[in-house]
Amino acid sequence: MFLRQRIFRQPSGEGVGFGKGDLAVLLLIAVILYFGLQLALGTPAIIEGPEINLDPAAVPFYALMSIGRMLAAYILSLLFSIIYGYAAARSRSAERWLMPALDILQSVPILSFLPVVLLGLTAILPQGIAVELAAVILIFTSQAWNLTFSFYQSMRTIPGEYLEAAAVFRFSPWLRFKQVEIPFAAMGLIWNSVMSWAGGWFFLMAAEMFTLGDRDFRLPGLGAYLQTAAIDGDTQALIIGIVTLIIIIVLLDQLVWRPLLAWAARFKVSQVSDDNPPTSWFLSSLRGSRVVTFLNMRLFKPFNLWLDRKLNRPPQHISSLEPDAERKRSLLGWLMLLLLALLLGYGVFQAAGMLVTVPLEQWGQIVIGAGATLLRVSIAVLIALVWTIPVGVLIGTNARAAAILQPIVQIAASIPATALFPILLIRLLGVPGGANMAAVLLMLLGTQWYLLFNVIAGASAIPQDLQYTSDLLLLKGWRRWKTLILPSLFPYIITGLITASGGAWNASIVAEYTHFGGEITQVTGLGAQITSATAAGDFALLLAATLTMIVLVVAVNRLVWRRLFRVAEDRFRMDQ
Repeated sequence: MFLRQRIFRQPSGEGVGFGKGDLAVLLLIAVILYFGLQLALGTPAIIEGPEINLDPAAVPFYALMSIGRMLAAYILSLLFSIIYGYAAARSRSAERWLMPALDILQSVPILSFLPVVLLGLTAILPQGIAVELAAVILIFTSQAWNLTFSFYQSMRTIPGEYLEAAAVFRFSPWLRFKQVEIPFAAMGLIWNSVMSWAGGWFFLMAAEMFTLGDRDFRLPGLGAYLQTAAIDGDTQALIIGIVTLIIIIVLLDQLVWRPLLAWAARFKVSQVSDDNPPTSWFLSSLRGSRVVTFLNMRLFKPFNLWLDRKLNRPPQHISSLEPDAERKRSLLGWLMLLLLALLLGYGVFQAAGMLVTVPLEQWGQIVIGAGATLLRVSIAVLIALVWTIPVGVLIGTNARAAAILQPIVQIAASIPATALFPILLIRLLGVPGGANMAAVLLMLLGTQWYLLFNVIAGASAIPQDLQYTSDLLLLKGWRRWKTLILPSLFPYIITGLITASGGAWNASIVAEYTHFGGEITQVTGLGAQITSATAAGDFALLLAATLTMIVLVVAVNRLVWRRLFRVAEDRFRMDQ
């Protein structure tokens, strides 16, 4: 076997079944959702937004506004992912709480965040600022989770030799992070960044324009433009918006993602150079630019040196606290814990009171809807798994194929299926079971890219020397897949499956409930119940359906994907 098990650290402290951490975090999320819904009940009846102009002349301004929100959300997502993933990977005690929280957070639908985020901000900030911040945070919830899972997976699967070398050379935590951990995680982070932007575009329409009961929220942006065009049935405006979005995506591919992928190729784990490394005309132009050279010498290098001086220091000895100070700190900690427990208990009691108001008939509909959505999610993930592995391996290991297919999949992934869905729905409604087929199709369009980009990242990270060795051993066909490719991809596939399944559940809120041309089309499912409850302001039903979805997603993650992730971490690390 080219990939073999060599464990250089203690096994993960994270359990694969349900534990105290899962229960505590689940209760905390329920309490937060409850208080958010209470804020919703106390807000003004109507909150008007600006009129969305479907004139093509307004599109450039709308596009700039949306790009600004997406960029702000992405920066926030990247910082969150690195800090959160690093803490979970480096501390067993933190991992017990952080990973259950991440499982639960990725399973909360974006519309269920609305009352908590938007109305909470509205209560403490001016309306215009609150709505803008809420849109950024909602986009953040569609970008952050796959980035965090990717970085955490990279931290848990760093080759043991790299960690041993860092220990031998007495690397400080900052130097180890800068020279070992970030470079090893770079390829996965970049591909998942592409996916995060695609996820942001997917939910942009929901983040910039939505209703919550009799409250109307909207922001000037490309998502609101596409949403208004869909509601009005204005196909011409819809096409203009989609074409604008494609132009933005192509520019991002050429000016951002392709240069980053070409730059990150230097960090590939391999003992020989790549025959066909990825290239970028824009990166080559930047390297030959005098302006960039000047900025690098005068700005970036001095800042890098200053940062190293500040952070690259050996840990200093901290004197122990005096007994009285230590007792005071311990007492303060217990008082804070008691206060948190009282608040949590009160919130759980109040949330339970709200759930009790949900009639048994609606609980029965929730159970039926949960089963229907689970079936659609399973079908969508299986279909995605079938085609993304061979295509991802082709793109990740064949430079000629990557040159053609990579831009295509990046563009296809970034075009929000929610913008195209109304047109597809019209075609499918005339077919028996067309609404259910359309729902599965939209889930597939929203979830398959998580798998594909993780597979591409895994295939791109296969060391060139291992590929040469497999060629010398004449490993072809299934033997090559079994010995080299699948073991190399396994951690990336599991990470992709975790985020893809969570993405499919989230996509159900727009796949099972559609508003186009003044008509509403919905199918039986949890997503439809969450969307309709949000639109109607039925907060008890919204809380019940959201918690049901959270429990289901966490159950699947803990009983299936987490067990497989432990196998990937223990048996398929890239140790040589």
